[in-house]
Formats: sequence, structure tokens, C-alpha cells
Amino acid sequence: MNTKHIQWVLRIAVAGEFLGHGVFALQGKKDWVGWFSTFGITDPEMAKTLLLVLGMIDITLAILVLIKPIRAAILWMVLWGFWTALLRPIVGMPIWDFVERSANWGAPLALLLLLGWPKNFKEWFK
Repeated sequence: MNTKHIQWVLRIAVAGEFLGHGVFALQGKKDWVGWFSTFGITDPEMAKTLLLVLGMIDITLAILVLIKPIRAAILWMVLWGFWTALLRPIVGMPIWDFVERSANWGAPLALLLLLGWPKNFKEWFK
């Protein structure tokens, strides 16, 4: 199997993860709305609005990674995937909820490394 095949497997996996989470966010997933209170956002309508924006970002990134995997966007996916996995134990869920979501940041990281770590600022946007 060549690297183009591996790259496409990772692109599809990352797109699926971000599309799924984006749709849940657009639906205003109840648990996620409640998690905002951990960070001082207690108004459910504000939390739903933020989820709507985040969901649109996730879906946009899911589409982008299939069309043109831009390293800066993939780095965001790594960081966002790590944060959203880490968020589970922060809001009181077991650490295993973080462990279970290792692929949420590991797959985009693998894709980023496969594409090659940028050597300069311009390469982040290629």
C-alpha cells in the first residue's frame, strides 16, 4: 500500500469524525450544552449558539480535509480533537473517555505527519 492510500484512509477517517461531531453540535447535544457551565457559560441558549458555530466549523473542516488537506486546518483538528477528548475528564467523566477518543486527535496528527511537517509559515497553508 502506498502513502496515497494511507493518506486517503486518514482523510476519510478524520472527515468522518469531524462530520459526526459537527452534526451532533448542530443538533445541540444535551450533554455538550451542559459542559459549557464548567467554563462559566450557564445560559443554555448561548451554549447552543456556540455549539452551532463549532458544529459549522467541524463540518467545514470535514469537507476541506477531503477536498484539500491544508496543514494549518489539520493542526487545528489535532488540537481541537485533543481538547474535546480531554474535556471529558474535566467535566467529570472517567479518564477512559479521554483514552477512548485518542483517535480523534491521533488520526489528524498521523495525517499531518504523513503530509510532512511544514518547514516554513507558507507551507502551513499548502
